[in-house]
Amino acid sequence: MTMIKFLDLSNISYGDVKDKRYDLAILPWGATEPHNYHLPYLTDSILSHDIAVEAAIRASNEGDVNAMVLPAINCGSQNPGQHNLPFCIHYNYETQKAILNDTVAALNRQGVTKLLIINGHGGNTFKNMIRDLYLEYPDFLIATTEWYNIVPVECYFNEADDHAGEIETSVMMHYHPEYVDLSTAGSGDYTTFSMQSLNNKIAWVPRHWDKATKDTGIGNPKYSTAEKGKRYVNAVSEKLSELIIDLAKNTLY
Repeated sequence: MTMIKFLDLSNISYGDVKDKRYDLAILPWGATEPHNYHLPYLTDSILSHDIAVEAAIRASNEGDVNAMVLPAINCGSQNPGQHNLPFCIHYNYETQKAILNDTVAALNRQGVTKLLIINGHGGNTFKNMIRDLYLEYPDFLIATTEWYNIVPVECYFNEADDHAGEIETSVMMHYHPEYVDLSTAGSGDYTTFSMQSLNNKIAWVPRHWDKATKDTGIGNPKYSTAEKGKRYVNAVSEKLSELIIDLAKNTLY
């Protein structure tokens, strides 16, 4: 895939962008939390960012769209039992909303009025924030997606999982093999709720991480490979690039 400069704010300068027009901004959003024993704390942010860049490159190559990928936000909402783990940081809804509000306000002042959030952390939800922001910025389009829910995983991985299992590990092995040491990984065994109605998702309650898992993982990473990760993110970035092109070139109605 041809690399396109000027689309990742983490490695370019003001001189690279000051005379360019951007159709939209992309905001990767993750968390700061343990990911079993073999993945970095910032896994959710790293993967959201790298997938965003890959999708933006495709959108530029295939749709002549200029999308700027902003630095990833590491501010995630955490479950009970995660809060007390070393260096796991929980960010309140109000904090996350303030970050999103400041980002939208800045982009709006600068004439960029479309934003795509690519979320990598299951504890984050943005729908209510976006509804609130429409009251102040009615002409600003905000879309949100979760990269791991765009393409069904069944055709790519041995097991479906939830956290630091085969999916995230394979994708990290594709992008950053230097960050992964599978020899240290825990099994990712986890305990479900004792109430079957909760397991059947008739209702939702937060999981207590210290009771659900011993190594902070939920899902077995042992079948992970870089090739699986590459195949999966290729399918994901293809769908995301279609979305980016749609957002850049079309109105909602």
